[in-house]
Amino acid sequence: MIRLYNTLSKSKEIFEPVQPGKVGIYLCGPTVYKPSHIGHMVGPVIFDTIKRYLLHSGYDVTFVINITDVDDKLIAEANARNMSMNAVAEEMTADYMRNLAAMGIDGVDYFPKATEHIGNIIKFTKDLIAKGFAYESQGDVYFDVQKFPEYGKLSHRTLSQMLGEGGATADRKQSSCDFALWKTAKPGEPSWDSPWGKGRPGWHIECSVMSCEILGETFDIHGGGLDLVFPHHENEVAQSECRHGKPMAKYWLHNGLMQASSEVGKVGGRNTRSAEEGDLTGDLGRQEAGKISKSKGSSAFRDLLKQFDPELIRFFILSSHYRRPIDYSFERLEQVGTSLEAFYRFFKRYHRITGDNFYATSTPQNRAEGNFDPQGDSLLVQVNEYRNKFFEAMDDDFNTGGAIGFLFDLLRVLNKYADEYDLDGTKNAPEPVVWSLVHGTTVLRELCLTLGLFRREPAPKASQQSDELVQKLMSLIIELRAGARKNKDFATADKIRETLAEVGIAIEDRPGGTEWVRKS
Repeated sequence: MIRLYNTLSKSKEIFEPVQPGKVGIYLCGPTVYKPSHIGHMVGPVIFDTIKRYLLHSGYDVTFVINITDVDDKLIAEANARNMSMNAVAEEMTADYMRNLAAMGIDGVDYFPKATEHIGNIIKFTKDLIAKGFAYESQGDVYFDVQKFPEYGKLSHRTLSQMLGEGGATADRKQSSCDFALWKTAKPGEPSWDSPWGKGRPGWHIECSVMSCEILGETFDIHGGGLDLVFPHHENEVAQSECRHGKPMAKYWLHNGLMQASSEVGKVGGRNTRSAEEGDLTGDLGRQEAGKISKSKGSSAFRDLLKQFDPELIRFFILSSHYRRPIDYSFERLEQVGTSLEAFYRFFKRYHRITGDNFYATSTPQNRAEGNFDPQGDSLLVQVNEYRNKFFEAMDDDFNTGGAIGFLFDLLRVLNKYADEYDLDGTKNAPEPVVWSLVHGTTVLRELCLTLGLFRREPAPKASQQSDELVQKLMSLIIELRAGARKNKDFATADKIRETLAEVGIAIEDRPGGTEWVRKS
């Protein structure tokens, strides 16, 4: 039974889809005016993982991420670069898509663009005017928040708390809280014909329109960063519910923001930052102050991918509960890389023992298919226990941080089992013993795949690729060390190991031979 925290109710609720067995997820995507940075990957990684988990739990899932390709920032960027708005949007959308692909986010079913739905946006706006919830003023159209008594129910603010100055268009509004559904175009700006003159959509209405067109008037999960609760999502709720007379989304899920950090903490344990009961929206001010953003100089994500493997970054994002802020630093990413090495070492060990490739291991298609009876097998009893705990963590508001902790526990028991039976050094280990290791490893891969981890064998690092000279030199050094050990010249053998360690190369003696690896 899955329970999730609903921002609307400020509590955890049992997950019951609008249509039994089917789930619709809408995630607010980027405004494509600059190259995407790591902050833009947080929501997609989290909700891609949620979709994977729901699929594994037996649901039919439709996942939507919108693209905002008309906006003040886009127009300003196009003017600064002396390009058309469409050209900038297409360039930055392509950048965003490449980054999603690199991160293994390939389960998005629809990427609707605002400019593709102008006709639907105009119709939506006309309906709100006809129902008395919106009004035209000097070519603009505004939503009248006074007409929606429940305005503020998502962000849990009163109307008096939301009153502002009204911005540059204050003189056109009936209330400073009213927000634009349609904006009249300034000279030279991109525009479309409408009943109110040439103009373009407001920011909020595009998501109401596109989610409705694809997922229906009421769908299951609306996601986004915590900074979107107000005003964006609050305004979506108002305009959608006023037009349709029914809830827009049943569950509102908001992820914590990526923020810069100078602190280094432990990554990879079971206690990695699980979310606690209660409302996290109170953290919004603190998160806003330090969140990663283009204006704060965060680098393009494509540049970060030159320094860190995308799987490492995905693991990093999932190592904390999605509702918690993520403290970002190169030190933390490097620490996660060290944690991941434990998995990569085991995959190599598994291959040595069984001859099988971990990445080619077939896994159950869904959670029910993967259930099994350990039948008293000491290893499989523990494997089954951690499998159940993994699912319990994910059932509890998609707690990926806790789930990853259980992956480490499972990895530990598999390594301990291989040590106890000396499977590295035993050529003819009993078949039942090896079978238990294979079964346990299959479960490990099943759970990793539900998080989108270890899907494909990583490409060798540049430092470990087959540089012919380096390989020959290392082979010679290992051969010389082996000769020294054979002649009981342990001083020389130790000196070789220590010298290599000083330059970042580790020697690992195993029953199947000696290996070397360059430490980052």
